[in-house]
Amino acid sequence: MSIFPTRRNFFERVTAALTGYVFTRALPYQQAVAAPAPAPEAVDYYDKLGVTKTINAAGTYTYLTGSIMPPSVQAAVALAAKHPVFLADIQKASGEYLARQLRCEAAMVTAGAASAVTLGTAACMTVANGPSAGHAMPTEMNGLKNEVIVQKAHRYDYDHAMRNCGIRFVDVETLQDYESAFTPNTVMCFFYNAAEAGNISREDWVRVAHAHGVPCLNDAAADVPPISNLWNYTHMGFDLVAFSGGKGMRGPQNAGLLLGKANLITAAVSNNSPIDDVVGRGMKVAKEQIVGMVAAVDWFLSQSDAEFEAEFRRRADRIAAALKDIPTLKAEIFIPPVANNVPHLLIRYDPQRVKIAPKDVAKQLRAGTPSIELNPSTGSTGASAGIPKDPNKIVVGVWMLEPGEDAIVARRLREVLTQAATT
Repeated sequence: MSIFPTRRNFFERVTAALTGYVFTRALPYQQAVAAPAPAPEAVDYYDKLGVTKTINAAGTYTYLTGSIMPPSVQAAVALAAKHPVFLADIQKASGEYLARQLRCEAAMVTAGAASAVTLGTAACMTVANGPSAGHAMPTEMNGLKNEVIVQKAHRYDYDHAMRNCGIRFVDVETLQDYESAFTPNTVMCFFYNAAEAGNISREDWVRVAHAHGVPCLNDAAADVPPISNLWNYTHMGFDLVAFSGGKGMRGPQNAGLLLGKANLITAAVSNNSPIDDVVGRGMKVAKEQIVGMVAAVDWFLSQSDAEFEAEFRRRADRIAAALKDIPTLKAEIFIPPVANNVPHLLIRYDPQRVKIAPKDVAKQLRAGTPSIELNPSTGSTGASAGIPKDPNKIVVGVWMLEPGEDAIVARRLREVLTQAATT
């Protein structure tokens, strides 16, 4: 037999060699899929970047990165990060699920409450003017209806969320003003749910708007708990309601909810990322934040208002008990009526006996180790979220404290106030 290969066995050998080469090269990848490498050890990037960690005795404030997500929400976010999906699919599925959970016609996850207000305004503009309005806002407004009626007392620091759509505000103060303010250019009536002033009730606001065929948007960003507020305002008749996801619901800070009528939510989606050339293109919500928001709603609905209040009262009582022998000090539990509607601890004392201003107490706690951030109403002359106007007050927001942190806050407050009482 010849040692030289024939044409046939030559190609058989080459094919076999190539097959073996491909198989052996592919094997490590197949093994990697079957047995993934251990997860790398997490790096504490706060420490690596030199960022101070803070105990949150303030509340769910954006400047303090909102709330801490519960373990179930953190786990859902981490799992969602492992798999690509079509963004439209997760947006649609999450909206349908949330609408069922929250007892409304339709829902969508947004990039926070301000984004929900912008997209809700864009939705009303689109319904009033037609689909092309989404590409015209906010600069090519020739002929577009764009008036938004608002109570003068409800103008606030987030007006720009609506002005991003090129709207013009029409301010009213009385019910008669309101009834007379509607024109063919009116596209929306806006209500700030936590406003501490204003003469027109929620019920009248909705009734008059609907009599003119105009939708109402309610900004209820920080207004859960109570849990039932997630459906109270849509059931009251508000066509759209905006909530922050990273406050009381303890979802991702850069997530929120827009709830309401199906046609308006559809219009809001048409003005949102990933659609190009619309006002919401930069308001991208990643798959992790969408899943995290859904998981947060599930977690929140599994809780109870009574359990929330009982736990927050226990924390406030423990802090107050540690301070009871500070001269002239009086502590009381206060619950704001609407926004941040949970127990807060208010501390007052005679500054002639305890010789330190509340703002200086806050500074000392912030500068200490560990750093502690008190509620920004501490030492403030203005009312904030229903907290009384009194510069001689320390406000401890207990609801975002992690287990055991109430004892740390109590110890540090006692140290600072005791030192001031003996100087």
